[in-house]
Amino acid sequence: MNLPARVRIIDVGPRDGLQNEKQPVPTEVKIGLVQRLQDAGLAEIEATSYVSPKWVPQMADNHAVMAGIVRQPGVRYSVLTPNLQGWEAAVQDRPDEIVVFGAASEAFSQKNINCSIAESIERFAPVVAAARAAGVAVRGAMSCTVGCPYEGDIAPQQVAYLAGLMKGIGVERVDVADTIGVGTPRKVQRALEAALTHYGIDQVSGHFHDTYGQALTNTLAALQLGVWNFQASVAGLGGCPYAKGATGNVATEDVVFMLHGMGIDTGISLDRLVDAGAYISDFLGRPVQSRAGLALLRKRAG
Repeated sequence: MNLPARVRIIDVGPRDGLQNEKQPVPTEVKIGLVQRLQDAGLAEIEATSYVSPKWVPQMADNHAVMAGIVRQPGVRYSVLTPNLQGWEAAVQDRPDEIVVFGAASEAFSQKNINCSIAESIERFAPVVAAARAAGVAVRGAMSCTVGCPYEGDIAPQQVAYLAGLMKGIGVERVDVADTIGVGTPRKVQRALEAALTHYGIDQVSGHFHDTYGQALTNTLAALQLGVWNFQASVAGLGGCPYAKGATGNVATEDVVFMLHGMGIDTGISLDRLVDAGAYISDFLGRPVQSRAGLALLRKRAG
């Protein structure tokens, strides 16, 4: 196997992980989480989103979070921008990258944002153009690339179609997301290969949910294709509000433990990452959802 020697991880915990939490998370706790993640060596962090507080009240403090982060050189801070209004709010806070999104499932697109895949991407065209003109990088999150709660299995051609639309409006790199966690290795590889028909290996990342316990297996399958960019969420935070039953993202601690065990460099301190996971889990009042994180915490205590 010609595996990559190094992997880069975007931790999406502060945004994707916390957005669905019912209890309000104070701004200082969010800032504290970002601080601990960058102290652990995360070079990319998805910090917040600029969506209407009516729909996602947890992200209403986006300006305060971005203002409170003590930025470290070499760390890329990304934010989700659902429309031009979101971009206009986000640009005030100087993000390094914005994230736009689309689904590989027509049914999911209709249920989620009430328009077709093509219409959803066309809506993002002015957002992408504005960001690129301002020198801000653009990443595209492609959801439901393997399965959809409404359509079932998603054909790789649908993933290629979405990737092509994103490329057409100027999106620089894309995430191939198994939003409901139904992917298995060959299905995930086919979805990634479909994205690779429009993007180079350096511009494609894997984003796997662990609903059926397949996220680490799917990470390995992606590594076998040469993919070296991944999203994960500290302590396994997060799910999908529009995908019933979809459990959290794969835990960053579990991915890092596996990669380090394979001799793959991440630039991340696993001990400090475990500290970050314990910090946010303690605030939320529940055990760490990462298997590796929990094992290492027990080892410390024992």
